[in-house]
Amino acid sequence: MAVAPLDRLPACREALRRVVRHGREGGAVTSAIEALFLLAQDAFDTGRWDEARQLSDEGLELCRTHGYDFLSWSGRLTGALLAAARGDFEVAADTARDMDAWAAPRRVGIVNSYASHVRSLTALGRGEFDTAFRNASAVSPAGTFAPYAPHALLVFHDLVEAAVHTGRDAEARAHLAAARGHHLDRLSPRLRLIVLAGEALTAPGTSAGSAESALDAAIKDPSTGQHPFDLARVQLGHGSHLRRLKRIAEARRHLDAAAEIFRGLGATPWTARADRELRATGITVSTTADSGLAALTPQQRQIAQLAAAGHTNKEIAARLFLSPRTVAAHLYQVFPKLGITSRAALRDALGSGTSE
Repeated sequence: MAVAPLDRLPACREALRRVVRHGREGGAVTSAIEALFLLAQDAFDTGRWDEARQLSDEGLELCRTHGYDFLSWSGRLTGALLAAARGDFEVAADTARDMDAWAAPRRVGIVNSYASHVRSLTALGRGEFDTAFRNASAVSPAGTFAPYAPHALLVFHDLVEAAVHTGRDAEARAHLAAARGHHLDRLSPRLRLIVLAGEALTAPGTSAGSAESALDAAIKDPSTGQHPFDLARVQLGHGSHLRRLKRIAEARRHLDAAAEIFRGLGATPWTARADRELRATGITVSTTADSGLAALTPQQRQIAQLAAAGHTNKEIAARLFLSPRTVAAHLYQVFPKLGITSRAALRDALGSGTSE
């Protein structure tokens, strides 16, 4: 748990897997739950998003079975971040609301931080940068890394990105200076990449060249590829900045790389943002990925297949460990993406890929 915000969970994988196996064989259930959620966080951070969903779902089922409400929130955090990143905004918003409602009367500040993190990532996907800044700042204000708030390291990227997009360059520089003061750039390749990206976006004219060179070197460093979502976000921001400077060829290179990563992850809103930036450089980007089956997130596709096979919302919810309301919300989003208006049309829209 201590090393999770420092991006060092990959070194703990085998030990955590042993704890999970022990729990599955009748050992300590609480330890197995915590290990599952740490492995889920690691899978999300390193771009193995379907695995992250499976791990968090297994841990959440154990929490429900044994009544461990408090332990469930870190697992629900991973699920909500996945939903936010893949465009399931209503699911992410519902989870954030549940977090605040549970945490407020109990004064469990870490769960409030989870909710703020979910809202900041959701807002960034929507392009609502002021909302993102306010939520990231709620975890730890710009220019500071609050004591006893390790989650501040996990929203560091959100805060810097939102500050730059809302013209809060002074706040962005203050936060980057605080990061340097705490040597965050020495703690992990991901944190170093974010520091360098922020500095390249906010550096004064005389320092811009050296800041960009350092960022380019970090982007090419193989170690940064271990965190593909963060890398793609950095390249999206850097490419957008270069486009505004009329450095079109360089901008296209970064934006195209970002779009490819986002598309591979199924990060639909982020793919759309990268594609818009590419179009602004004069490139014609196909919109086929923005509609039809390709536009569905993995969970939306699974729900649609079950609905097409004749299952009710209640049955789907029980099978996927969701609420019927969440299932209904997903189907509400699925219909326009598939170009249909009723449940009866799902089977034809999905072809033969329905699931019994």
